[in-house]
Formats: sequence, structure tokens, C-alpha cells
Amino acid sequence: MNAQQYNQIFDNVIEKYHVIDRVDQHFDNPFPNDILEHLLYRKCWIDTVQWHYEDIIRIPDIEPVQALVIKRKIDASNQDRTDMVEFIDSYFLKKYKNVSVLPDASFNTESPAWAIDRLSILALKIYHMQEEANRESANEAHRNSCQTKLDILLQQREDLSSAIDDLLNNLSEGKKYMKVYKQMKMYNDDDLNPMLYKKE
Repeated sequence: MNAQQYNQIFDNVIEKYHVIDRVDQHFDNPFPNDILEHLLYRKCWIDTVQWHYEDIIRIPDIEPVQALVIKRKIDASNQDRTDMVEFIDSYFLKKYKNVSVLPDASFNTESPAWAIDRLSILALKIYHMQEEANRESANEAHRNSCQTKLDILLQQREDLSSAIDDLLNNLSEGKKYMKVYKQMKMYNDDDLNPMLYKKE
């Protein structure tokens, strides 16, 4: 697979979500759970639902109790997102584990999965900026401004896709190697967040 195929999966996920356009809709992954496509589909679904949670929580007159419920869902979603990134990196670590690393090989500051994470978010930005660029209820200045931003986002996706393909090619040829640091989030951990371990 290449980055263009990742983008196609992400676009399909976002289109599928917007058929019903509800954060509480049923999730159905069409791919077997032992292939990369399954992880990518799941990752983008998490991102898409969270995007809309973030919209909801910014409603000016949202009820405080509802806002707290949504905030908890965003927190849980962030953890799911991080877990999926680590699953994707584990896939690539396994894929390239037998590659002979060249003596002058280097590693990226960003792992493949975190770059793919940005690609998934870009797909969401592109979808929603396209909506704004075409929104008939908006004035022409708004639509033109959004079209300019959309053009930049599309170029950004092209550049990032190329960079991801280059990184994966370099990993497969031993010119780069993976060095992955697990996320060590503290606020969700009962043993690390003082607001949790000090509770009586």
C-alpha cells in the first residue's frame, strides 16, 4: 500500500460517516482485523467521530452536564486514537523487522503511524473545508477564503503523502530504521494523576 491508498480509505470513512452524520452511529469495519486497512479504517473513524464531538462541545449554549459528558468522550477518544497509532506502528515494526539496517541509516523524528495520523486529520480538514467552500448560505468572500485554504490543504496532503511513501521506502531499504516511543500519558492513569490517586 502507498499513501494514496491510505487517503482513499480515509475519504471513504469520512463519506460513510456523513451518510448518517451522527456521533452515536454504529461502526462497521469492512476489513479483516489482521491487515493494515482495518487499522487505518478504524483510526480514521475514531478521528471523524472526535472531530464532531469537538464541534458539539463548542456550541455556545451547551448544557454544562452535556458538555462534561462530551469532554469525557473526547478524552476516551484521544486514548483510542493514541492506541491505534501504536497498533499501526507495531504493524510497521513487524513488517520491517528483518530488514538489514545500513551502517549510515538514521531514524525519523516522527514514526510512520504518527505521520499517517496527520494524514487522517488532513482528510477531515479537506472534507469540511470543501463543504465550506461550497456552502450556498455563506457569502462569496467566505467561500473564496475557504477555497484558498482548501487548495493549501490539498497541497499539504500531496506533500505529506510523498514524505510518508519516501519514509516507508527508506525503511524497507534499510536507509532508515524505526525508533518508537510509547505514549506515556499521565492524566488517564490512576497511579500517575494526583487528582486520581489522592482521592479518598
